[in-house]
Amino acid sequence: MSMKILIIEDDEHILSLLERGFREYQYIVEVAANGDDGEYMASTNHYDVIVLDWMLPSKNGLEILLELRKKEIKTPIIMLTAKADIDDKVAGLQSGADDYLPKPFSFKELRARVEALYRRTVSNGSNTIKIQNLVIDLDTKIVKKDDEELLLSLKEYELLLFLVKNKNAIISNAMIEEQLWREEEYINSNVIQVTIYNLRKKIGKDLIKSFRGLGYRIEV
Repeated sequence: MSMKILIIEDDEHILSLLERGFREYQYIVEVAANGDDGEYMASTNHYDVIVLDWMLPSKNGLEILLELRKKEIKTPIIMLTAKADIDDKVAGLQSGADDYLPKPFSFKELRARVEALYRRTVSNGSNTIKIQNLVIDLDTKIVKKDDEELLLSLKEYELLLFLVKNKNAIISNAMIEEQLWREEEYINSNVIQVTIYNLRKKIGKDLIKSFRGLGYRIEV
């Protein structure tokens, strides 16, 4: 499952562990080690999920959470905390957190919770997404058109999922490059257009709309 996440955590050991762990599963990972940097990054970039520690230098996780929700940034947020008090958990959830995981925790559980939050945002909690005559299975990464499996490359699958997640919104070339090719030092100038072209041939040319000079949109 490809997604872009932000980890805001001041413990260097935990931060390094989580960054390496998520990258092994092909996540795009960005990190911040203090509250001010974390809030700035969360406010100015697009992420699929934010992993937010409660106790941070300069600004704590609850303050960041409240600021992001005040700005109407609705990115799913899972909070990490050593606080075991049920009142703290309730405070976090009532302030806009989507999930809560007490320390110490297993990476396996955190990853499962992060992926569950991501599925919720793209498919209303289901493991499949239906768009017209397409069915996308988020667990197997299989895409079917009229019950026939399509052979998509990884980038074609990721692009389709990105457009579906942002359905009815125009997605620019810059946003696509940031989401799908950020980790690569160089991409050919027409790689996005080629990927769009190949994806259209497989799923149907009318599903993805083009807007000259603006970008692309899947309308639902």
